[in-house]
Amino acid sequence: MAWTRQDQPQQAGTTEPRPDVELRLPAESVYAAVVRTTAAGLAARLDFTIDDIEDLRIAMSEATALVIPTADPGSDVFCRFTFGPGAGLLTVEIEAETTDEPTLDPNGFAWQVLDTLAQDASARSGDGRFAIRFTVRSQLAPQMSGPDR
Repeated sequence: MAWTRQDQPQQAGTTEPRPDVELRLPAESVYAAVVRTTAAGLAARLDFTIDDIEDLRIAMSEATALVIPTADPGSDVFCRFTFGPGAGLLTVEIEAETTDEPTLDPNGFAWQVLDTLAQDASARSGDGRFAIRFTVRSQLAPQMSGPDR
């Protein structure tokens, strides 16, 4: 599945949008706090409300709890943040290298929390990678209709 956005430059040779911010961290749970703090800082710069930022921090915790345990030992986790086409939108993708093809339990607690707090939450695995992707919207953002919603 290719995730694209019309107004964002593409990475060379891919259909993926170029992230506005990208982190590469060791795939260890102690680094989940770095990802949460980065997400909160970016959301604050995008004028998310305090409640929106706290929801994002919780969503980030659940997403890292799903991805980090699937990562190969000694590998890295990549976290990409892409600002939305409109104000108050942030898309997050957390990806890890994995030799196994993990399956996501859609009834599991972490997924249920993430799916409740975020819009368009999805997971994908294949080609030695496992990724969680989701979008969050500030309460102050104008409501959109259509495929970008």
